[in-house]
Amino acid sequence: MHKRLLIPGPTEVSADILLEQAHFLIGHRTGEFSELYTGIIEKLISYFELPNSYKATVTTSSGTLWFDIVGRSIVKKKALVCSNGAFSERFGKTIQDCGKEVDFLKVEWGKAIKSDAIAEKLSSGEFDTITICHNETSTGVRNPIYEIGRMVRQEYPDVMLAIDSISGMVGDKTLPSEIDCDIIFASTQKCFALPPGLAVGFVSDKALERARDVPNRGLYTNLVRILDYYERKHQTPFTPNIPLLYTLDKRMDLLLEETHEGVYQRHKAMAEYTQKWAKKHFRLFAEPGYESVTVTCVENTLAKNVKELNKELAERQFMISNGYGKLAEKTFRIGHMGEWDLAGIKEALWHIDEIWGLTK
Repeated sequence: MHKRLLIPGPTEVSADILLEQAHFLIGHRTGEFSELYTGIIEKLISYFELPNSYKATVTTSSGTLWFDIVGRSIVKKKALVCSNGAFSERFGKTIQDCGKEVDFLKVEWGKAIKSDAIAEKLSSGEFDTITICHNETSTGVRNPIYEIGRMVRQEYPDVMLAIDSISGMVGDKTLPSEIDCDIIFASTQKCFALPPGLAVGFVSDKALERARDVPNRGLYTNLVRILDYYERKHQTPFTPNIPLLYTLDKRMDLLLEETHEGVYQRHKAMAEYTQKWAKKHFRLFAEPGYESVTVTCVENTLAKNVKELNKELAERQFMISNGYGKLAEKTFRIGHMGEWDLAGIKEALWHIDEIWGLTK
């Protein structure tokens, strides 16, 4: 029996999208593939309102590959890693594994990273890159990337700003030129509402020039090769997942039809309803004013058994997520992203109310 996924990813994928994977395969060095891939890139550029100073690309990978791309192709010597949860910390550790120096700006889980704290660290002049997680799914915190982007560009224009928006892009407002970031990336199994296996990345011309000056960029993580190959041949440098690209092509048509603002408002409505429900019965784990638009992390103040809840929800064809790592059972998380709408969220929360007796 299928369980409808209300976890932070992967999320629900409609049958129509899944069927796009049934296209007959084509050669990835053919004009037919170039036409498919170029169409996808052009749709990404249109939806995200990219100016000519940005490049769009799609990698056959999870979004986590982009931690390595930043570590291998962008960081020259030392990065400032903003850490307020499990995934932002992983970003920093990956850069360390790439042989680069890292200094962590850490705040308590549940809190957001603020621009003034970043500015204080950057004032030392020792960092060439800063990384931050837009939407920290382990805590349900939404970091203020627009505010941070403005500060970095105005005060530290030579520092590269790399943003992990794996679980934020599409659902939340993510217009790279307005954020004024250098790299921002996401995975397709989150707000794009596709199967796992692709990552979407946007790169500024400034970041690409930086990459050209960074040695030992690796092979699969060589940002210069990835972007230059598209410019020359309108293809990917390595064999892509062609069935998933068909699903992305279809998804972009649907997103363009709904519009960037329409998608954002739908996600915002789901988030506000879920957060209101959480505050009525429990407490939000995220710092007030910095709550995620795509996943709500709820502090389990009633000490309810989340594992047992999911067993009951499974019988009703739903699934939410326990707290991440050390937050298991102390929190639980409800993903409201991708194809979900307010009616579906209300239905799921009604079932939780009934199972846990919250309506009494």
